[in-house]
Amino acid sequence: MTMQVQETVKGSPSRAGAFLRNRMRNIAPFATLIILLAFFSIASPSFLSVDNGVNVLTQISVTGVIAVGLTFVILCAEIDLSVAAIANATGIAVAYFTMQESYVNIPNLPLPGYAAIGLALLICAFLGLVNAFGTTLIGIPSFIMTLAMMQIGAGICALLVRGQIAYAVPDLVTMMGSGTIAGFPWIIIVLAVFLLVGHIVLTYTRFGRYVYMVGGNREAAEYSGVNVKLVLGAVMVISAVCSGVAGMIGVAHFGSAQQNEFDGYLLDAIAAVVVGGTSLFGGRGGIGNTIIGLCILGVLNNGLDHVQIDSFLKILIRGIILLVALIINVYVQNLRDRQRI
Repeated sequence: MTMQVQETVKGSPSRAGAFLRNRMRNIAPFATLIILLAFFSIASPSFLSVDNGVNVLTQISVTGVIAVGLTFVILCAEIDLSVAAIANATGIAVAYFTMQESYVNIPNLPLPGYAAIGLALLICAFLGLVNAFGTTLIGIPSFIMTLAMMQIGAGICALLVRGQIAYAVPDLVTMMGSGTIAGFPWIIIVLAVFLLVGHIVLTYTRFGRYVYMVGGNREAAEYSGVNVKLVLGAVMVISAVCSGVAGMIGVAHFGSAQQNEFDGYLLDAIAAVVVGGTSLFGGRGGIGNTIIGLCILGVLNNGLDHVQIDSFLKILIRGIILLVALIINVYVQNLRDRQRI
């Protein structure tokens, strides 16, 4: 009896250590967010206010919608480098199909608002299908396939606007991107809807379980009867459509559609997913992690503006935080691999 008690006592720390190792990917981002909130609240009295909170949410909305689709892709242990280019191409496309003012020197094709939106969504879905076709049927690695699509998206942008700037977009897109309801920005509501739908799909649907299975162990998923290629193709299309919607509301939010407008959003979207704790190796994480990652990036960018830090140092700090997140990500994966052995 005494020996059993001693074994239990000895085993408790190891069990606690195993629990912490398993949860490190979730605990570290949350602790980072709390520390950032505490630091900037002390450093700047204007940081911790309702208006600034709304401002932070507005700033991360476009990135957040892109990150929802990217979460599906990374959970399958794949990557999509074309998200920013597809967002840019879709935003320019919806402006291209909208009547512009006479001073805008772009030979475009004006259509009714809903037709312009529908056609722009078809374009981004088609680009996602091309990614899916190349990745699943031809067998091109997603890194290379989406890198090529990034160039294709940039080419579409250049072809449609030819170095010019378009301003007008359909009224619905304008409302969603820059409008408010009772003083609250619509763009935040759009983000909340995408996050909620993404969470429900990943948590409560069969497709969501298949995404985790494919990312966790692709061979086991195939043996279980999961159509792995269909799942991989579907997440590529989901990523492209999320990017397209982000591109449309982003153009409305910025007030213009032009080349290279979304170039910085690729790194931001990947950082949001990875910093939040979703595993680059697939099968671990989810929308909850992405929300934490978005909040970290939003608080960091906004907080650094409040303390008036050098803009170049701001980029360096973001890079360091991303590096730390990657180190934690890989470290936790290595721990899991050792435990399996």
